[in-house]
Amino acid sequence: MPLLPQEIIRHKRDGAALSTAEIDAFVAGIADGSLGDGQLAAFAMAAFLRGMTSDETVALTRAMTASGARLDWRAFDLGGPVLDKHSTGGVGDKVSLVLAPLLAACGAYVPMISGRGLGHTGGTLDKLEAIPGYNATPEIPRFQQVVAEAGCAIIGQTAELAPADRRLYAVRDVTATVESVPLITASILSKKLAAGLDGLVMDVKVGNGAFASTLQMAEDLAESIVSVAEGAGLPTTALITDMDQPLGRSAGNALEVAECVELLTGAAGDPRLREVTLALAVEMLLLGGLADDKALARSKAEEALASGRAAERFGAMVAALDGPADFLERSAALLPRAPIRRQIQAKAAGVLSACDTRAVGLAVIALGGGRRRVEDRIDPAVGIDEILPLGQMVSRSDPIAVVHAADEASAETAAVLLQKAFEIGQTDGTQSPVVRQRITAKDL
Repeated sequence: MPLLPQEIIRHKRDGAALSTAEIDAFVAGIADGSLGDGQLAAFAMAAFLRGMTSDETVALTRAMTASGARLDWRAFDLGGPVLDKHSTGGVGDKVSLVLAPLLAACGAYVPMISGRGLGHTGGTLDKLEAIPGYNATPEIPRFQQVVAEAGCAIIGQTAELAPADRRLYAVRDVTATVESVPLITASILSKKLAAGLDGLVMDVKVGNGAFASTLQMAEDLAESIVSVAEGAGLPTTALITDMDQPLGRSAGNALEVAECVELLTGAAGDPRLREVTLALAVEMLLLGGLADDKALARSKAEEALASGRAAERFGAMVAALDGPADFLERSAALLPRAPIRRQIQAKAAGVLSACDTRAVGLAVIALGGGRRRVEDRIDPAVGIDEILPLGQMVSRSDPIAVVHAADEASAETAAVLLQKAFEIGQTDGTQSPVVRQRITAKDL
């Protein structure tokens, strides 16, 4: 007798642990389209409210991985480890655009399958699609060829890889179920396992701009991912990094690409963005056997960035995926620009002591740079840049950020949100280190 999807949803709604057979049947229905978005939404909410056991999470991960193809790299004779990094998402988190080519310049091969924006956070895919012509959904053979030749390729989920997760991911975005630890774990790892990796490093964000708002939730998520990944044969390390303020100076797709180009082509860049990127690079080089210790790994990563070799890999990736061959040289002219630019001024003199980072992300959505519904189109040109870091001294009316908007109404809405988002005190507030914690399988 077939397992009815409504009964599977009811079991989870009532707090029961689902069997592997139930999970397999439900995931099969997601993948073949026999289940509607309403049923997916009900399942996601039931899982969010009732949770899932470790066994359920492993079963869900395996089922979603098995719903599509798994990449095999043996025919390419790469000569280096196949590595990837994944972030749980945050405001201004643009690390992947620098990290993937940096690792490629160090001898790794990085097939990065990324997602679009979820909730108030931006998506790596949305950022890259701000580049004219960039093909974020190539066929699998071409994706693998680009990785083999350029050393890295950042694309979105294709129909072949973890198709069940692709549908569930989109529904979670608009049903307030993004923060479920089991669903996040299964979503991330199903794609990574399908990519045929030799190692994975997780960047688990924590803070008021992250899905994990508390250190405990971030630890739970990091431990869940490391545990499930190791159980599936994928060596994984997790770093917990700070998201109590935007990462870098910009939030918004084309603006974030521009900031990454600056960092790749020689600018010192935002210190926090640079530190997170290098810290993750160190872990990836160690995991892939490309460095014997942290000091050597750090030196190799810094040299790849400073020498311009990481920039060359980025340019090669963009060109290979139909972007402009001269993108690095002409990015300022090629990236879209919003017609309205408005400074956000400090309300008082003092120190930027706190930031409601989620509100900054919501301001980007209000500008049209994020999604309220699955089908929404985003405007790649809008966003916020020149965001001052916490701890910065300001005088009254000093600019603390600049809004880039398509029209005056959205600019005004974003300005109101940003004025409320930044707190100005008379003393510097306590600020967390950008890398908060490291978790490996040995710690579990």
